[in-house]
Amino acid sequence: MRKGRKLFALSALVVALNGCAVTSDPITKKESEQRSQQDRVAMFSQQEPVTAPITLYDAMARALKYNLESRLKVMESALAQQQLDLSRYDMLPKLAASAGYVGRNNASASSSRSVETGQTSLEPSTSQDRDRDVADLTMVWNVLDFGVSYVSAKQKSDQRWIAEERKRKVVHTILQDVRSAYWRAVAAERLLGQIDTLIDRVNQAREASERMTAQQVGDQVEALTYRRALIEATRQLEEQRRALSLAKTELATLMNLPLDTPYKLALPASGDETVPQLNMDQKTLEETALVSRPELREQDYQVRINAAETRKALLRMLPGIEISAGGHYDSNSFLVNNSWADVGVKATWNLFNLMSGPAAHSAAKANEQVGELQRQAMSLAIMAQLYVARANYNEALRQYKTSEELRDLDGQIVQQLRNRYKANSIGELQLIQGELNALNADLRQDLAYAELRNTYGQIISSVGVDLLPKTLPSDKLADISNALRQSEANWQQGKISTLQSF
Repeated sequence: MRKGRKLFALSALVVALNGCAVTSDPITKKESEQRSQQDRVAMFSQQEPVTAPITLYDAMARALKYNLESRLKVMESALAQQQLDLSRYDMLPKLAASAGYVGRNNASASSSRSVETGQTSLEPSTSQDRDRDVADLTMVWNVLDFGVSYVSAKQKSDQRWIAEERKRKVVHTILQDVRSAYWRAVAAERLLGQIDTLIDRVNQAREASERMTAQQVGDQVEALTYRRALIEATRQLEEQRRALSLAKTELATLMNLPLDTPYKLALPASGDETVPQLNMDQKTLEETALVSRPELREQDYQVRINAAETRKALLRMLPGIEISAGGHYDSNSFLVNNSWADVGVKATWNLFNLMSGPAAHSAAKANEQVGELQRQAMSLAIMAQLYVARANYNEALRQYKTSEELRDLDGQIVQQLRNRYKANSIGELQLIQGELNALNADLRQDLAYAELRNTYGQIISSVGVDLLPKTLPSDKLADISNALRQSEANWQQGKISTLQSF
């Protein structure tokens, strides 16, 4: 019998353990395909279609509205607001309600025994029914917990503003990335056709040269040298094409367009590029940066959070006063009063908090000082960043003017070479080399302009002003694009105060 009981107990234990084991099935290929299709629909759904050539501000508007990183920061900001709303409930008293049924299989009886004689003084008796209905409603409010919860709610509020500053930083980064990619894509769209045309011409000249070599016409060394020069020209053109071919793909990624979506850019006429002007002195830019940069404002909020942590360390050293009130019901028929209310006041003091309080306060104060030093170090880094951005802009402006002169000069040279080629004064190789030089000059000039625009945008980003206003007529791309265009016009006119929308 004992062996049988042990075997039964062991079997029951094995069955129970197997029942508690939790397993999951691997994700199937069909489920992954469904998830992939759902993600593709979610990533590119509800987007305004591309119906016209895209300007710089249209590209910025699309990136701000549809870029997934930007949308993520918007959701994080909304989450921080919801966490702030939730933290306010921590300041309310704790209110607990309970109701139920209590029963037992025998009477709750007891007897008394004399502590002097050790004899039973009363026969067993009960004062409680075997089956009862009970209910309670109790409210407890701890003053110390309220104070700590209030300070914590203030910290949550500052964390919500930190989320807003991080969203501003993402907006600045996206606008800068779009600006850089857009002007490189403009250079690609303008020059790729010319590169392909010139590659075709070079390939035709190479085929003719190969036929001449095979037929052993003319000086063989000169023919081989000619072919080598053509191959070198092809290599240069292919390198240029590779550098430009991915620019539109990068821009499409920033705008969150499907990568197979065809689109065109609004190209400025060649030689008609507007040179961006900087109409503000360095001191104004530095003062604006130290006030507006999202990183510094985030650090300001972090210092306030650290200061609040110091106050919480002080509060935890104080005694807590707990106020309670409640209503109760018990169906026990032996009770004189089946329902009653009670109130109470109690003081509690965690002496270990009192002992560790000075150390916690010192640590919180040290953290507060570290936060202030971090902000000061960041301020110095931002001023250096702004100085470097302005120096890069001035250098890019000089390089753009130089490349513009070289482009004009190479254009005049290639025109003379074409006239001589028509007059049979020079060979095709010299004309191709001259056209290649002219194309390289166009490419360098367009890339120099793209770099000029990029360094100009770096100054705007380094200053930390918001090109996107907080209030817009609507969330349509046209309204966002017009607002960005107007904000940059105000920036170029030196109207910085109109751009600080925080």
